[in-house]
Amino acid sequence: MQKLLKYLLYKKSALKKNFLPLHEPDISKLDQKEITKIINSGFVSSVGKDIQRFENIISKFTNSKFVITTINGTAAIHIGLKLLGVKKGDEVLLPSIGFVAAANAIIYNNAEPHFVDSELNHFGVDPDKLKEYLKKNTYISNNKCINKKTKKIIKAIIIVHVFGHPAKISEIIKIAKKYKIKVLEDAAESLGSKYKGKHVGNFGDIGILSFNGNKIVTTGSGGAILCNNRYLAKKARHLVTTSKLKHKWEFIHDDVGYNYRLANLNAALGISQIKRVNKFIKKKHEIYKRFNKLIDNSKDLFLLNQPKSCRSNFWLQTLVLKKPSVHLRNKILTIFYKKKILARPIWKPLHKLSFLTKYQKMSLKNAEQIEKKIINIPSSCYL
Repeated sequence: MQKLLKYLLYKKSALKKNFLPLHEPDISKLDQKEITKIINSGFVSSVGKDIQRFENIISKFTNSKFVITTINGTAAIHIGLKLLGVKKGDEVLLPSIGFVAAANAIIYNNAEPHFVDSELNHFGVDPDKLKEYLKKNTYISNNKCINKKTKKIIKAIIIVHVFGHPAKISEIIKIAKKYKIKVLEDAAESLGSKYKGKHVGNFGDIGILSFNGNKIVTTGSGGAILCNNRYLAKKARHLVTTSKLKHKWEFIHDDVGYNYRLANLNAALGISQIKRVNKFIKKKHEIYKRFNKLIDNSKDLFLLNQPKSCRSNFWLQTLVLKKPSVHLRNKILTIFYKKKILARPIWKPLHKLSFLTKYQKMSLKNAEQIEKKIINIPSSCYL
């Protein structure tokens, strides 16, 4: 631990930074040139050729047939759930360990979050606990999964690939199919991550990505819906462009729509950034190896590696305490902050947030442990 801290302090000094951020975007001169080009063209908003170009590049990179870009990842989840038919009164399963955007998007659709537990190794949905929970608490009627307690339909599950590490997606998909539950993959943090050679976001019915400023590739603010169904892709594109019908001059909208389209200015940055995505991922793997050597043989913690049969993008390097301890976790965080090195605990488990405590949940013993074990440390590519 002391060796890692010493190295990060050295990097902070060498880079002449007042503080070391958790994850900083890598903006090159070429990125700046591309942005300037779009500014000079005047096509800075939701009309412009770079939007389609960026979608085509993401489609090719992820091997997803259809890509629809959005203003952020949250918007992508909101529309993704709508595409899966989530509506008022439905329940959507999601892990308590994850960013709050997923829970918010469920509520945007007038549905109810229903929290499930995560597995302890890489923090994705625990398939064993999910299988047992559904077996005990649901039944199938008219090809729908019904909650025995509420009699409501469990329409979908959101699977989060945490910190760029793929969840046990094949096992979870198998369970979801058995129980007639639609699957949305939250791959917001996982551009470039693969499970058994296949890019995440392509296993479920819908996948989403984020290109926020802190992600491995950024558009400043942005997201994307991934799908392999032409009908859903067409519907998604219609919804995110305010449900506007094509016409040379008329403004006719045939449904409630959303002004969620990515701007051409953001897309231009994305096109420039993604040219270096493989280089970014390579650097992330090198950072993992470097950091892992620096904390080797620690009696208290280890650095999270990628899951078996997976290629992670290692978006955030993650220290894991060998034994859950809020005291030790906070002690380490305090040391980092005093040295102006920004680190963070994992998100507060969603079921503990005041506005979400009223919703249903299974036993979340693993989530409770994970909260006490995780520290994300600086992970920018220049480290």
